[in-house]
Amino acid sequence: MTCLVIAEHDHQSLKSATLNVVAAALACGGDVHVLVAGFNAESAAIAATKVAGVSKVIHIDAPHFENQLGENLASQILDLASSYSHIFAPSTAIGKNVLPRVAAKLDVAQISDITKVISRDTFERPIYAGNAIATVQTGDLVKVITVRTTGFDPVSGEGGSAPIEKLTAVADHGGVSFVSRETSQSDRPELSSARVVVSGGRALGSAEQYQAIMAPLADKLGAAMGASRAAVDAGYVPNDYQVGQTGKIVAPDLYIAVGISGAIQHLAGMKDSKVIVAINKDPDAPIFEVADYGLVADLFVAVPELISELN
Repeated sequence: MTCLVIAEHDHQSLKSATLNVVAAALACGGDVHVLVAGFNAESAAIAATKVAGVSKVIHIDAPHFENQLGENLASQILDLASSYSHIFAPSTAIGKNVLPRVAAKLDVAQISDITKVISRDTFERPIYAGNAIATVQTGDLVKVITVRTTGFDPVSGEGGSAPIEKLTAVADHGGVSFVSRETSQSDRPELSSARVVVSGGRALGSAEQYQAIMAPLADKLGAAMGASRAAVDAGYVPNDYQVGQTGKIVAPDLYIAVGISGAIQHLAGMKDSKVIVAINKDPDAPIFEVADYGLVADLFVAVPELISELN
């Protein structure tokens, strides 16, 4: 039995999510191979060889992998699929774009967003916004699986010594083309992998107030900045700040929720955080049910006071 992990990378280095997915694959037993498909991505492939537990790295380099288009990646994975019992990818935008295409072409049922490996064919995954856990068993010959990275501790990115096998790329799909990419630039940690996250809700009142209150707190803690869906919908921050079922799933060491009531959609994205601190003036806000520490207070008073104490 051999598992294939689809590496997520920026052509220079591996994204941290790959380490969590390798952990899930190792829990199934057998060998773990990592596919690094990119363009001028030799550095990422070398980084993959050092990941603990990886027995081989498959490096495929071609110009049509530069922008990680789902159609091209899926075609490449399908070309390799017959050699593997399991195909894993993180439950990120790329993983959710690619693996359903692979599952459909293989005529198997994808198992999405797993949080635990029980055996080689049995897994746990959250349903109903995380309020219930389903145990799923599959008899498919090839198991196509996306992994909720917060459910698995990452393996070490150092210590491995896997060999690299370079293969020829499949042809460009040709049916799609890359047009443009808009990304937000920030000196702060990436939201999905940060150790500390501070999130603001609609109670902040405006985009200006969000920045005035949340940015100094994030700066003091070296934290990533997030937001509830209500704050995103109100235009306080861009979509990539959203934490929740339809946003990013996070599990930092410390999560501070400011002016967030705690709708089910939001809780599904952050309730696995190690320590949760909630600041809200409503003592009956649902966020307090999952918080380790709760402060019933006006955020416009409490947060500046907290920042002053951090000096």
